[in-house]
Amino acid sequence: MDFSWGTEHRDFRTQVQSFISDNWGSNPDNHEERDDRALAYTKALAEHGWLTMAWPKEYGGRAATHWEQMIFAEESARNGAPTGGQGADRVGPTLMIHGTEEQKREHLPKIANAEVFWCQGYSEPGSGSDLASLQTRAIRDGDEFVINGQKIWTSGAQHADWIHILTRTDPEAPKHRGVSYFMLKMDTPGISIRPITQIHDATGFNETFFEDVRVPAANMIGDENRGWYVAATALDFERSGINRMAGVLGPYARMMEHAPKADSAAKGRRIVDTEPHRLALADTTIEIEVARYLGYRVTWMQSKGLVPNQESSMSKMFGSELQQRMARRGINMLGLFGGLRPESKHAPLGGEFCRYYMSSVSLTIAAGTSEIQRNIIATRGLGLPRG
Repeated sequence: MDFSWGTEHRDFRTQVQSFISDNWGSNPDNHEERDDRALAYTKALAEHGWLTMAWPKEYGGRAATHWEQMIFAEESARNGAPTGGQGADRVGPTLMIHGTEEQKREHLPKIANAEVFWCQGYSEPGSGSDLASLQTRAIRDGDEFVINGQKIWTSGAQHADWIHILTRTDPEAPKHRGVSYFMLKMDTPGISIRPITQIHDATGFNETFFEDVRVPAANMIGDENRGWYVAATALDFERSGINRMAGVLGPYARMMEHAPKADSAAKGRRIVDTEPHRLALADTTIEIEVARYLGYRVTWMQSKGLVPNQESSMSKMFGSELQQRMARRGINMLGLFGGLRPESKHAPLGGEFCRYYMSSVSLTIAAGTSEIQRNIIATRGLGLPRG
């Protein structure tokens, strides 16, 4: 097996790196309060043709290869740069598979041109890992459905134009079968949003409430009561990216640069002078390569027309747990000073690892918990029985 890159891929990676450097720069502070800047950058991606580069040309894409899309995602995650959000990586691809021609004509060009931004209404206060137990109801009323319920952890809801949402349309059916998938405008009467301040002071998550919200039946993606299977498609797209591994690369590189230096906060000692810290850095180096090739495997499957399932779960689980290990190792290497927030002048590395450590808590929950990923790997990958 050839693990080297061809000239065209190396050249493309250089182009991506230059674009990010010119338009975004390096952003080690992964704080979510950067919306105006992210919006401008996303529009620049659209103008450059990179927002939906892997989409077919008839939908506003460039028909780029899966490898080019992966290189773009890897370099973006390395620098904390936006990649276009849920419209580009989830809603659009899902509509291409399950949407009607009218839905594709209405939504895909707007996503490709960065005219609209999307959020996701999946999790509920009582339905997180067991997502199929969701209780938000949608009741048909003529050519409309009336939605009542609550969603939580709705990332970016306060800035989104549209939401794609799972609802229960048949409460008598088995829980995976009575679910329908809708698209709603966020300014629809009856939708209210309450931001959730997280432990690292960001407000990326939200609670979203629906009170007698009317949505046209034409906004349903897929068939009524078959929305769970549409959602499974969207989840596979969400879990299949290289971004979780690549998100480690920036903090790891900055720690490797910092480790040989004498740290005044540690009374002149260097991180590399402590054997457990040297071993932790070595372990991280190895784990990054493992995560990288798990992600590359997913891309290879996609490039061959295969649909990764348990392979996506393997990449997602290992990558998100690697980020948590890197955050934990980093803050331990920096000692007590590592717990200082970025606002402190005494915080080493600008307080990056303090925020990284706190924000990493949610990584093994978002997009499906590690427990769910292990279940998928066990049942669909290894053929083990349920229960």
